Amino acid sequence: MATLAPIIIDGSYLEGGGQILRMGLALSAVQALPISVTKVRAGRSTPGLRPQHLTGLQLVRDASKGRLEGGQIGSCEITFYPGTIAGGGYLADTQTAGSVTLLIQAVLPCTLFANSPSYYKLRGGTNAEFAPQIDYTIQVFRKIIYSFGVDFTVFLNKRGFFPKGQGEVTLEVKPVMKALKAADITDFGEVVSVHGIAYVAGVLPIKVAHKMANAAVDLLHQRLPQNIDIRINRVKDDQERAFGNGSGIVLWAKTSTGCILGGSALGKRGREAEEDGCTAASEIISCVENRLCLDSYAQDQVIIYMALAEGKSRIRTGPLTNHTRTAIWVAEMMTKAEFKIIQEEGTDCIIVECEGIGFTRARRN
Repeated sequence: MATLAPIIIDGSYLEGGGQILRMGLALSAVQALPISVTKVRAGRSTPGLRPQHLTGLQLVRDASKGRLEGGQIGSCEITFYPGTIAGGGYLADTQTAGSVTLLIQAVLPCTLFANSPSYYKLRGGTNAEFAPQIDYTIQVFRKIIYSFGVDFTVFLNKRGFFPKGQGEVTLEVKPVMKALKAADITDFGEVVSVHGIAYVAGVLPIKVAHKMANAAVDLLHQRLPQNIDIRINRVKDDQERAFGNGSGIVLWAKTSTGCILGGSALGKRGREAEEDGCTAASEIISCVENRLCLDSYAQDQVIIYMALAEGKSRIRTGPLTNHTRTAIWVAEMMTKAEFKIIQEEGTDCIIVECEGIGFTRARRN
């Protein structure tokens, strides 16, 4: 593989963060195409690889039996030569509160084209800032990409929070036998339920979870139709189920056509728990009122699957985030899939279309 010239990716483009690394290496491993990422996180206060990014790169390297050059903390350029993606068991530990959900984003596309099922034990932060909470990945994202034929399971073994992490999840993935399916996620239907979890851990009392949940329920009842099934579980995780102190709330709404929409907030010292509950509820309400079929957290995550799928995929979402525009840019560079962005007339909704490349494992060989 080292005889092929690597595809050069500008790591400072748009969002300019770890997403370029995660998507770039995933598509490199899947298609057996070497890649070089330059100017890694060039615009950040601490440029170059941080522990979480390096752990994700090493995870993809190990899963694909590849070779990684420049894999050190602070590196501003990396080159990756993928090998053959293999199933089996793997362990990755950020040694920090680095998000395990971002590790999942990096390695999940690779495992779909492995030669056997994959089992990962991932350690770090399960509920962290600037990343989807693990409850969102389990309750929202997993169900969304099932539409593409992706079958994976995540078990939350222990929550971990800033600053030390030490949470743990288990990821199990079944490889796909053929190409991923194209998905059409553009029919909102009507909202039928909003469920969720409000959790606390460590020294925080259960009343904090009740305050988050009650504030969310009150706002949802005020703004959504009265026939909606609204239920939020309130949980106090003990020492066996969580490391450190933390709180948060994750909500998921389901519509009559099968759309799943998420809203969330992470607790923060000095902020009222009720504010977190209202933040999560407001995100759900905004999706429902605008009849979005994908929330802002999911829109960038599905791009890689749209590019790899066979046929035309379509999603209906809100204004595109920089994460999503970055994801489209990387996907087009790495796969040659074509994306089309359509502004819906009279609304803030965006339709994203993609004619996928219909990638199969056989195309790697």
